[in-house]
Amino acid sequence: MTKDDRYVKKCPECAGINLFWNKEKGEIICRDCGLVVEEKMVDFDQEWREFDGDEAAKRRRAGAPSTYTQYDQGLSTEVGRKADLYALDSKDKNKFFRLRKWQYRISTAIERNLKLALAELKRVSSYLKLPKSVEEESARIYTLAVQRGLVRGRSMESVVAGALYAACRRHEVPRTLDELSESSGIEKKEIGRTYRFITRELGISILPSNPADYIPRFSSALKLSAETQSKSIEIIEHAQRVELTSGRGPTGIAAAGLYVAALINGEKRTQREVADVAGVTEVTIRNRYKELLEKLGLEKEIKKTKKKSKD
Repeated sequence: MTKDDRYVKKCPECAGINLFWNKEKGEIICRDCGLVVEEKMVDFDQEWREFDGDEAAKRRRAGAPSTYTQYDQGLSTEVGRKADLYALDSKDKNKFFRLRKWQYRISTAIERNLKLALAELKRVSSYLKLPKSVEEESARIYTLAVQRGLVRGRSMESVVAGALYAACRRHEVPRTLDELSESSGIEKKEIGRTYRFITRELGISILPSNPADYIPRFSSALKLSAETQSKSIEIIEHAQRVELTSGRGPTGIAAAGLYVAALINGEKRTQREVADVAGVTEVTIRNRYKELLEKLGLEKEIKKTKKKSKD
């Protein structure tokens, strides 16, 4: 027997090592022959029962999970609450305010920065209707940026917007720089510049945006059918295979693909309507539209649709 064999548990029936532990039953079972090799009854449940929310809150020994959306990750405590003032006399009230003042004074510059920045981050995230996962990721990115000193010389709002855009890209949540600019009040160029700086300094690797990610949102805003939406995704995937999307903006490609699909399915939408929803110019849609027709040979399908409508 080798030295390693002494630490590997084997099945006494078939000598197999393909074992797994069933936590609910507390059994170690062989996957090959089904033999229960060992029984380890461990109770993972709580030792008390709860019948309402108040009783559960009193008995639980752990608080809320830590989160980057709070400046202290939800781990620190504050001196009292505003509601406690009503139970105090004038002498204790003075002491209460003095302690709260000193707690604020001893907080670090990073904590004070995070208090303001994370409030702004939550506001912008709520405006854009971003999921909690994106909000948490953007808060983590901003916290790392503050700790590395990347905020110096830049406005807090621009770094918040850059962190949000980076989190959206990482979680493949389609949001454009124009939307972030509108919600944060920062120029589009400044957000893009800050976003590139943060991702480069923090070593965050982000894949290029997929134009197909924007299709459901644009299609819903234009009130197009599911067939048109599927057709536009098919057109974009075909364009990606022939490398027609490289070096071009994803929103422009998505808008043009949706415009072509709407024409093919007989759901006419003007270039102005599509441009307003996608946040691009009509010139961009026309250019991408011409490229899609020439490279993918979609002119025949559009002509067929026009003949059917005339008939």
